[in-house]
Amino acid sequence: MKQAFLAGAALALLAPAGASAEPTKTDRTNAAAECRAERGGTAATREAFRVKYGTNKNGKNAFGKCVSRRSQDEETERQDAPRNAAKECKDERTADPQAFTAKYGTNKNGKNAFGKCVSGKAKAHEDEADRQDAQQAEQRKEAARECAAERSAIGREAFATKYGTNRNKRNAFGRCVSQKAKAG
Repeated sequence: MKQAFLAGAALALLAPAGASAEPTKTDRTNAAAECRAERGGTAATREAFRVKYGTNKNGKNAFGKCVSRRSQDEETERQDAPRNAAKECKDERTADPQAFTAKYGTNKNGKNAFGKCVSGKAKAHEDEADRQDAQQAEQRKEAARECAAERSAIGREAFATKYGTNRNKRNAFGRCVSQKAKAG
């Protein structure tokens, strides 16, 4: 019994921090909103979305796969934001303690300054990560529209020859969207 406890304790120490954390309901809700925005409403953006996230034959599982992946990203962002903010606040406090207390302290003796600093900076980090996610989704949607227009202009066969790399060239649309999104 004692050995089993010691083995469990040793395994717990070896596990990376945050490895057991699961995305919260809020993480999943935010992820679903991001996925809806990325999926868009046009045929081109929906096709690009299915190509990017879908893993089954017809890509119908794309939304669930997107939410799953984005939930993990949201959880990571939520956990990393306070860590990074705490480092920034420590540096700022070390540089000028009185100015730090005056800037962030809200109670009569300013003892809550560090917590206020961390929470404010963590929120700013999360907001910035969300802005970047939204910007990337917009780039992919614009790339999907460009690829759909190009495919219509040059024809499906020429488009498949230009962008397709696998045996049957069915990956042409996804490759096009990926290339144009990275370039944009």
